[in-house]
Amino acid sequence: MSLPLLLSVFPFLLLAGFLVYWAGARHAYARRRPVESGDPAAYDWHFFVPCRDEEAVIADTVARLRADFAGSHVWVIDDASDDLTAPIVRALAERDPKVHLVSRRRPDARIGKGAALNSAYEALNAHLGADADRARVIVCVVDADGQVAPDALAHVSGPDAFGDPDMGGVQIGVRMRNVEEERPLPDRGRAANAYARLLIRMQDAEFAVSNTGMQLLRRRTGSVGLGGNGQFTRLTALDRIASAERRPWQQDALLEDYELGLHMRLAGYRVTHVADTWVSQEALPYTRRFLTQRTRWAQGNIQCVRYSGRIIGSRHYRAAGVLESLYTFFQPIAHLATLVLTGVMVAALVTGGGAAEVLLAAWPLALALAVVSIVPFLLWGPVYRRAFAPDRSRLTGLLWGFALWLYAYHLFVVSARGFVRLLRGRTGWAKTRRNAETAGVGPVATES
Repeated sequence: MSLPLLLSVFPFLLLAGFLVYWAGARHAYARRRPVESGDPAAYDWHFFVPCRDEEAVIADTVARLRADFAGSHVWVIDDASDDLTAPIVRALAERDPKVHLVSRRRPDARIGKGAALNSAYEALNAHLGADADRARVIVCVVDADGQVAPDALAHVSGPDAFGDPDMGGVQIGVRMRNVEEERPLPDRGRAANAYARLLIRMQDAEFAVSNTGMQLLRRRTGSVGLGGNGQFTRLTALDRIASAERRPWQQDALLEDYELGLHMRLAGYRVTHVADTWVSQEALPYTRRFLTQRTRWAQGNIQCVRYSGRIIGSRHYRAAGVLESLYTFFQPIAHLATLVLTGVMVAALVTGGGAAEVLLAAWPLALALAVVSIVPFLLWGPVYRRAFAPDRSRLTGLLWGFALWLYAYHLFVVSARGFVRLLRGRTGWAKTRRNAETAGVGPVATES
């Protein structure tokens, strides 16, 4: 294929795939229906809270989980923290028998979130004993700063969730708790805070509408992704994965949560998404921390390409689920290809010749492609305003949609960073700092 032809065809293919996926997500979001609730008392609930240097938030998180879900157990996994995380949790556990501290020590500690969760799985097994009804035991993974909605257990207990004996995992929605904060950067000026508020707003809109639409589409294709916050799993499903993979969570994975969902479906269990409830977390107002987080996600997506053959050959995946999964895996690679082709186009324009003439003649088509690519983001803005910020003007909703389009360009940056890390063999990760963590509040993990 000649270079001019490649440059003209590739953008159409990418745009067509994006528009089909967006249309499916938008339709699924518009047609969503409330799920029927169930009885949380029918299950035994255990919250896993992985921690590394979380003294700024862990006490409040444990107290809230125990207050909102009185019958549940909270398992805090201290992954060799350098701060006061372990003493804080130990003191809580001394006063409350349903709070448990799982301590990890070097050299076995700090080798990934999956390893930390596996240690909690082993501790839970020892706690339950041989006579436990493991099909009734539900594990929920919550971030150290996560706040689970009080009605969450009722929603995930319903007939469309764990009321179905074949349901192995349920992911609930995610919202950003600090979306209305006026000064997310209290030590910075007006312009910096305006930017930080917009960055927070975009993260909330991304999860509240576009990611929810994507998950609802996946619910139809049978390929719902589990996340690291608000992830509910049935213990017998974890057992089946452990028997095949030696452990439930992959220890070398940057997206151990998403990979758990893949293994769950490959093992024959169903996974669903419940949009009627959510877990909240703090959005990141700092660009560097945000890009660190998203680079890990992009690199983890690239790692998931290794599952392509297993998914294609699995009898537990329908054709639509296979296509959706492959689309998800290869998104960072598509972003990289777009960056490379953009560089080639710029070089062709600078050096001149036949390719440059073709590109210059095609500028109306390029403009049309750009306009079409913006529209889906613009349409999400009013949807988000209507559902989650009805007090704001319609113009604000449109502006949020335009900002979502600009915000989406971070995917090209993090895809490139993730690919470079992969080439350099860098697969480890330091946790992203919490917003409450500063250089003056004990030791904290730093951005990579």
